[in-house]
Amino acid sequence: MKRFRRLRQNELMRNLVRETRLSVKDFIYPIFVVEGEDKKIPIDSMPNVFQYSIDRLDEVLEIAVQRKIAGILIFGVPNHKDEFGSSAYDNNGITQRAIRFIKKNYPSLLVIADVCLCEYTSHGHCGVVRDGKILNDETLSLLQKMAVSLAESGADIIAPSDMMDGRVESIRQALDKTGFTDTPIMAYSAKFASAYYSPFREAAGSAPCFGDRKTYQMDVSNGREALREIADDIDEGADMVMVKPALAFLDVIKEARQNFSVPLVAYNVSGEYSMVKAAASLGYIDEKKIVFENLVAIKRAGADIIITYHALDVAKWIEEE
Repeated sequence: MKRFRRLRQNELMRNLVRETRLSVKDFIYPIFVVEGEDKKIPIDSMPNVFQYSIDRLDEVLEIAVQRKIAGILIFGVPNHKDEFGSSAYDNNGITQRAIRFIKKNYPSLLVIADVCLCEYTSHGHCGVVRDGKILNDETLSLLQKMAVSLAESGADIIAPSDMMDGRVESIRQALDKTGFTDTPIMAYSAKFASAYYSPFREAAGSAPCFGDRKTYQMDVSNGREALREIADDIDEGADMVMVKPALAFLDVIKEARQNFSVPLVAYNVSGEYSMVKAAASLGYIDEKKIVFENLVAIKRAGADIIITYHALDVAKWIEEE
């Protein structure tokens, strides 16, 4: 008889042989920044997540530094939106100003800048629109401008999430041409057209005004295609690649880990967060245990880095253990 239970008989033994461990250095925390002053606006669908004006960012950044998470992913929510998302590449835009504030006051935090037009366009799509069609090649030059502007503002990592074909290569060329050869790209490589994003769209004000994003984000049914997308982004110059969402796509994370050696990121997205919060608020689940189990599953599947709205809570729980 093989007695596997010998290594499960008490917590000390289980901890000794544990295969997958979470660290505060695994986590990136997303932050939403809005125009104006003295604003800390709760996001109804995401309990304990807020939109902050720059003058109130200290409230969340101090916690992030204290709990020693690796960094933050920043999303700007501008007042001005237009057809071409011009606020996205305005050097005095909300995201650019927020990055400068963070790098000046919290230099120990890595700042990852999301590169996508959806929060900045009047139509809510991630690219240039003509006659109801989202145009790929015409969008690339705007993404280049946005990436360079964010790098000039001090972003440590550029993270294109738009899912336009060829955008990693275009952004890499633009960054290199403007002297940012050392700025890495974290590509949203396998970003699925998922129903799990709904709370984020409230938080970022990025819901499309017409149609959906299925012509550029990936079909949720396709796993092999995800590997082709990841391989292409690596060939184009991505330093890190991402699978988004995480929990419904653990199989893709595992396949990516087995096929590619670059750092692998998983985004534990807003809908995944909100479902846990909703069930916990009704007493249906133990929030702490479920969050740990979910994040361990993501890391066990092969993710090196996890972007999650649970980051600050988990960092505290890890410290308390």
